[in-house]
Amino acid sequence: MNDLGGNGFRAHRLTRPAAASAAALTVAAGLGVRAVLGGEFAKCAGDALYTVLVYALLVLAVPRVRPGRAAALAAALSWAVELFQLTGLPDDWGRRSTLARLVLGSTFNPPDLFWYLVGAGCAGVLHRVLRTSRIAATGGAPVRPGRPW
Repeated sequence: MNDLGGNGFRAHRLTRPAAASAAALTVAAGLGVRAVLGGEFAKCAGDALYTVLVYALLVLAVPRVRPGRAAALAAALSWAVELFQLTGLPDDWGRRSTLARLVLGSTFNPPDLFWYLVGAGCAGVLHRVLRTSRIAATGGAPVRPGRPW
């Protein structure tokens, strides 16, 4: 039995398409913010959206992941990439590969760590709200108590 109750399968089969759509919209939003606004706001928004994309890809790969766990994992992965920049390798690789530069960035910037948390938190809250409303709409049981993730 899954944690979505009797109609959990119906609600759950929509998770991957929704996560794929969220990933595509996040990429579009990130490119749009950079192209239209620029400056510090676009950089901060881009950092948060980077983690939202990581979150969406996690949900795409593991559709049953709970919002809290997905948010924690997305933030941790984003932090790991940011801290990896301290080695200088992402900067070196990014000079030879656009994909490496887009995925790994180039230089460590401490404020980015905060914006990753913002992105993970926003994605987690939105996921929880959508998940709860989808469970209610399909008549499924709520998530079992005692499992915070």
